[in-house]
Amino acid sequence: MNHRPLAELLKDVEQEMIRLHYTEGTLTFYRRRWKMLMEFARERGENEYSEQLGFDFVEHHFDLLKKESERKLKTSEVQELRVIRMIGDFQLHRTILRRCYKFKQVLTDLYWIGISNQFQEYCTAKAYANVTINHYVKQSAAFMDYLTAQAITSCNGITINHINNYIKTLAGYTYKTVEQNICSLRAFFRFLLETRKVTTDFAAKTPMVQARKQTRIPSVWTGEELKKLIGAIDRANPKGKRDYAIILLACCLGMRCADIKNLQLDNFHWEDKKLVFTQSKTREPLTLPLTSEVGWAVIDYLKYGRPKFESPYVFLRHLAPFGPFSEGDHLHQVIVDYMKRAHLPTLKKRRGMHSLRHTLASMLLEKETPLSVISDILGHTDPDSTKVYLKVDVGKLRECALDLEEGNGDV
Repeated sequence: MNHRPLAELLKDVEQEMIRLHYTEGTLTFYRRRWKMLMEFARERGENEYSEQLGFDFVEHHFDLLKKESERKLKTSEVQELRVIRMIGDFQLHRTILRRCYKFKQVLTDLYWIGISNQFQEYCTAKAYANVTINHYVKQSAAFMDYLTAQAITSCNGITINHINNYIKTLAGYTYKTVEQNICSLRAFFRFLLETRKVTTDFAAKTPMVQARKQTRIPSVWTGEELKKLIGAIDRANPKGKRDYAIILLACCLGMRCADIKNLQLDNFHWEDKKLVFTQSKTREPLTLPLTSEVGWAVIDYLKYGRPKFESPYVFLRHLAPFGPFSEGDHLHQVIVDYMKRAHLPTLKKRRGMHSLRHTLASMLLEKETPLSVISDILGHTDPDSTKVYLKVDVGKLRECALDLEEGNGDV
């Protein structure tokens, strides 16, 4: 770590905040806190910043550490901790780590803005899903913003050390977020190599997080929980008709949330009792049997619940402005609302739309349905993806267990 006088460190932090377009009001607040910190350091006879100095400062002035451990901090108190953490981050990484971006435009340097735009065009040409493109562009922009803070002005200046040091800034994020960021970086580096902006294959040198989702047991519902959830839906009102149809599509047909939101009337082949669509995640076509229960639920919504609004999409928002669900809406709140009405514990497990898809897979497994068939129903392009559902069936796991006595024999 580069230990420098506190006054110089704070001056550099201020310049970086100005570069990142922090408002004058925010800067004024930080300057007041820095002045207090400088006075606190002088009283202790310290000239350099340390993590301990920062903790002692907030504890002395604001008595926050116990509240933080008990997770009782107010928003204003979180901001006080942010002051010292920002200084520590900058001292360690020479950049301000922004856990969220207040402004949509992360990049300010014209060169990196151009690179980001080209990367977005590259992803679109690769036919990546829109959600994937958004992740890749946003998370690669955060990396390019980091490069700007390190005075890297072109792709030629990128080194593996920059990449490793940036990955270190992700400490504190959840495993899933770190995995997404590294995945985005690898896609970005492949783009740089294929477009000859760099000559080094950084994607191959950037390690992926080894733990995969197969290490987690999927969250599933019991039959009783599903009955309570569906029973809590008021199917007499328009929104209830919509939510009932959506939930049935998820738990009876195993459809992904994005595919449900993207459904159009042309996808319903009523005479053949089939639902035919292209999956948003894999871009592969999928045909599912349209059961009577699901079909009539959709028809009931279309005839008696759907707002009179011109749109090719079947399911619409029921609050103005009317229209299809946004791309980032995972319909999680729909599930949580009915869980509360049904008096089901919302903190027991992850209970989103995807858990209903997991539940269908689990139920099919219990009925001795072959994994290959479950894979086809769920639209998995890789059959190995379906093996994760073995973990929700203890009986199946026991069948897979080795007999130790047999295992000790000669091969």
